[in-house]
Amino acid sequence: MLKKRDLHECHSLYSLLTDPAVSPYVRYQCQSVEEYLFLTKQLIAEEEQHTVISRTILNEAGLPIGTIDLYQIVNNTGFLATWIGAPYFGNGYSQRAKSAFFVELFLEHAIETVFLKIRKQNIRSSKAAQKLPYVRLANELFHEVYQSVNAGEPIYDLYFVERSAFMESHIDLHQVVAT
Repeated sequence: MLKKRDLHECHSLYSLLTDPAVSPYVRYQCQSVEEYLFLTKQLIAEEEQHTVISRTILNEAGLPIGTIDLYQIVNNTGFLATWIGAPYFGNGYSQRAKSAFFVELFLEHAIETVFLKIRKQNIRSSKAAQKLPYVRLANELFHEVYQSVNAGEPIYDLYFVERSAFMESHIDLHQVVAT
């Protein structure tokens, strides 16, 4: 479901990215497929420097349908950015992609805490985050981080996932599935 970023998928992803239901909520605003190619090249280079972890989200047919990134990685923490193309909304891709990505982050990269900043107006993303049993609201708990992402005007809610909570939830999910 996830793979390392690849320049070959940029055209497909860019066409999904420009949809008005998606583009306002994407971290990187690109005005052309060339700009998106350049940005993807930068992300690939940043991943080699260990400041970003970026993956393409694939559907069952192996087609690229969105991306998921951990950026601003500092002291085993970082910020999550995820987007899914509008034709794939409501099919559980975001939840499955996050779960797979968290497994990679927490088991392969020694990440301890992942922050999710979600625009208060982005109801779809807020509901998706709140469905995950290991995601918690961080507005009060991490007040300094909350203040820094909002820089004066509170336009984002801040959520977080701790490695221990995810691993505990992941074990519980496997026990439920096994019974």
